[in-house]
Amino acid sequence: MVASTKQARDADEATPEPTDDGTTLGDEDDASAGNSESTPGTDANDDEKAPDEDDSEEEPVAAARPERRWRRRLAKGGAALILTAAVAVSGVLGWMLWQQRAVTRAGQQAQHAAVEYAQILTSIDSNKVDENFNQVLDGATGEFKDMYTQSSMQLRQLLIDNKATAHGVVLESAIQSASKNKVVVLLFVDQSVANASLPDPRIDRSRIKMTMEFVDGRWRTSKVELP
Repeated sequence: MVASTKQARDADEATPEPTDDGTTLGDEDDASAGNSESTPGTDANDDEKAPDEDDSEEEPVAAARPERRWRRRLAKGGAALILTAAVAVSGVLGWMLWQQRAVTRAGQQAQHAAVEYAQILTSIDSNKVDENFNQVLDGATGEFKDMYTQSSMQLRQLLIDNKATAHGVVLESAIQSASKNKVVVLLFVDQSVANASLPDPRIDRSRIKMTMEFVDGRWRTSKVELP
């Protein structure tokens, strides 16, 4: 009897007591054990996903860096190109301005030389024919010099025989066209003419077109026209 009673007491102590939700303590231990086993698996999955998430955040940043470098290089290249173009344009404009000033200066010098030469060409003294001719030839070149040289001998004798005199005055002058080495000048000239038959001077007004060329460091007349 005593032994049976002891065995029954030990059996009651070994039997798990039910909990409020109907499960036994053994079941809770098993469930907690199962949960503890599944937790590492969950953490492992989280750890595996974490690198992927970090990579997805780093990839756009890494891709943006080369793009920024290219943008900087393009910006620097564009700035250098603009600077080069500006220097080239300023150089061309400076050269054009220098050319224009050179042409303007040439035109003014040729116009002054044409005025002086027109007065020499339209003035004559039968007592100083050779001196007058030498002055005309000294300021001539090209076509006009050749023509005047050929006709000077006949003209010389005609002036001497008629005791002709003339004096020319340039009233107005203007540049028709100009380059650095060639200028066309228009002149209005009053010429008083007298000779043995007409001792009283007569005024002749002429319009002369002179082509001036820069030859041997001087502006000379290459062509004379009476338009």
